[in-house]
Amino acid sequence: MNTKEYLSQALYLDLIIESKLEQLEALKCLATKVTSNITKEKVTNGNKSNRLLENTVIKIVDLENEINENIAHLVGLKKEIVDIINQVDDLNCRLILEKRYIAGESWEEISEELNYSVRGVYKVHGKALKKVERIKSVQ
Repeated sequence: MNTKEYLSQALYLDLIIESKLEQLEALKCLATKVTSNITKEKVTNGNKSNRLLENTVIKIVDLENEINENIAHLVGLKKEIVDIINQVDDLNCRLILEKRYIAGESWEEISEELNYSVRGVYKVHGKALKKVERIKSVQ
């Protein structure tokens, strides 16, 4: 895994968590629909509706557990990445690395905030990646 991929892990894991949270919301909506159907069909279809609700609740609990595990992993991963970034001696490099890989800002947002051109941000970013590569090779 190259340096850029290493630093990007937290961004991708964050996106995965967001996706799972959306899935969780959809399952919860489904569960409330199932609940409202149970009261209407209780007399004729009680067992089938109860099993559907039970399966949905199990999926919700499993997904919540998975999300919590992902969040714990994300917190540890971000700490590991921040620890490496904090070893970079150039403050501009460190700031760009944090904004990109910890805060998840776009190149355009970073260039605007720092009053650099996008090309200038890329240049400092390249320099920063080399510094991180050296730090990782020592560890």
